[in-house]
Amino acid sequence: MLKKLIEPNKIQNKQIRLVYSIVLIVCSSLLQTFVIQTFMNPCNLLSSGFTGLALLINKISQLFGMNLSTSFLILALNIPCALFCAKRISKRFTLLSCIQFSCTSLFLTIFNFQPVFDDLLLNIIFGGFLYGLVTVIALRTDGSTGGTDFIALFISDLLHKSIWNYVFLFNMTLIIIFGAMFGWKYAGYSILFQFISTKTIDNFFNRYAQVLIEVTTTNSEVVAKKYQEAFRHGMSIIEAQGAYGHQTVHLCKTVVSTYEAQEAVRIILKADPNALIYTHKIDNFYGKFYRRPIE
Repeated sequence: MLKKLIEPNKIQNKQIRLVYSIVLIVCSSLLQTFVIQTFMNPCNLLSSGFTGLALLINKISQLFGMNLSTSFLILALNIPCALFCAKRISKRFTLLSCIQFSCTSLFLTIFNFQPVFDDLLLNIIFGGFLYGLVTVIALRTDGSTGGTDFIALFISDLLHKSIWNYVFLFNMTLIIIFGAMFGWKYAGYSILFQFISTKTIDNFFNRYAQVLIEVTTTNSEVVAKKYQEAFRHGMSIIEAQGAYGHQTVHLCKTVVSTYEAQEAVRIILKADPNALIYTHKIDNFYGKFYRRPIE
């Protein structure tokens, strides 16, 4: 249910899709503000990415008698990345990402959410999960939360694989600096918080995971035609014989991204309701593979 609500790219009308994406991006900003103020600040946890860096700089500045605003730092750190990204990815991606981190910067100044739990462990678990969802919502609109998300998505599209574990290492480096300066106890809690957040992103954002679909059908021409009308992936068709009825059948094989799998199965069954379909995730795929570009 959650995945269906945050899949604006299935909307055909571009204007409606953009408006819905903006609504989701603003929701992700509001959720990010809620998590920071409700789960993180009461427990003295450090958030991820450039938001975490902004919080860390704010804390360090206070040691020297200054108070650099976290909201200002979020903008100052993210705007250069946005300019870099605009030239290399897309205007839509950059627009949505800028809306996200700008709204977060604004919401942090106008909202004051109160803690929900008194228990530290509950704050870490629920806060880490929800903070991961913040990034997932933004990424599924083909936007981001800015900062390391800009960089991670750009490099992931070049390498065709997820690099969120490297993002976790970057965040852990920030936490180590935080721990050395402000105490290791809460630095350790922050590492656990970021680990939960990163695993949430890996589990819910599957742009770089792929699935093998194998179809047994007696109507391969129709299946292949309908499939290729909807997807820009090819199919390998192998002639075979059914062991029970000794009739001639065909095995159609194709590889799609995880987020395309359910739609592919639906189209195949519509083309041939009697088709037998088998799917399983694959670890690696070598060769040309079409992936819908970020608009």
